[in-house]
Amino acid sequence: MPFPFLRHQRAKIVFLSLFWTLLSLLLLLWVCCPAWFRQPFSPFSACSSENSEASTDSIALQRQRVDRILRAPRQNQALVVARTAKGVHTVSHIDGYSETFADLNPQHLTTARQIGIPSCKDRNAATGRVDELVYIGDNPYFHVRPLNYSIPYLVPHAATLLEEIGRSFLDSLTLKGYAFQQLVVTSVLRTDADVAQLRQRNRNAAAESAHSYGTTFDISYTHFLPLVAPSQHLRNADPYTLKCILAEVLRDQRQKGTCYVKYEVHQSCFHISAR
Repeated sequence: MPFPFLRHQRAKIVFLSLFWTLLSLLLLLWVCCPAWFRQPFSPFSACSSENSEASTDSIALQRQRVDRILRAPRQNQALVVARTAKGVHTVSHIDGYSETFADLNPQHLTTARQIGIPSCKDRNAATGRVDELVYIGDNPYFHVRPLNYSIPYLVPHAATLLEEIGRSFLDSLTLKGYAFQQLVVTSVLRTDADVAQLRQRNRNAAAESAHSYGTTFDISYTHFLPLVAPSQHLRNADPYTLKCILAEVLRDQRQKGTCYVKYEVHQSCFHISAR
């Protein structure tokens, strides 16, 4: 092509002209409206705000859904004591507890902050919120062992979930022909002071836990409390079988969306948060 040098020169001149024009406009805006430039700008800020509101709304909607599930009339099946081998339901064995129950602490925390109480500095502060909490003393469905680093209180939503898990566990034992056993609750509501004391004893304990909001409880998978002695109609279940039955119950509740569950290896418990 003739005169390629002139063509490149024209392109360079056009580029420089546009560059200096844009720079001049920005300088003029800075002189006329300096406050506009001081405002922090993020192209994702609007989107983040909308996502945050959507997340809060989704947690509230999920809580309403869970309330409907937990308050629905139970399908009262006859508790048949004398049953044949054919009528006894089998126990399913879950492969990979850590993979099946892998809801991590951030998931528990996000929901706990939304549906629970504010964290309490100490137990005196917690007693000031008793109107928002339910005392979960022993009942036919579960036993609360003596607690060192927590107190036996939950928000009503979580207390209902705990009772539902306990009732479902007894129902499952009945259907499978095993003698009744209670679940053992090992940790419930922790104050900030409780967390600090626990971390002095166990450095692996989380600095911030869903236990602080009254939405979370731990159930042992190694200890169970017999309620009825074995008989010719009700077999005695070994700890492994009881763990499998409890895991079935929790898997069903998790699939319904009523809770988050984390399998704790070192604490030998299921860490459960209401949703």
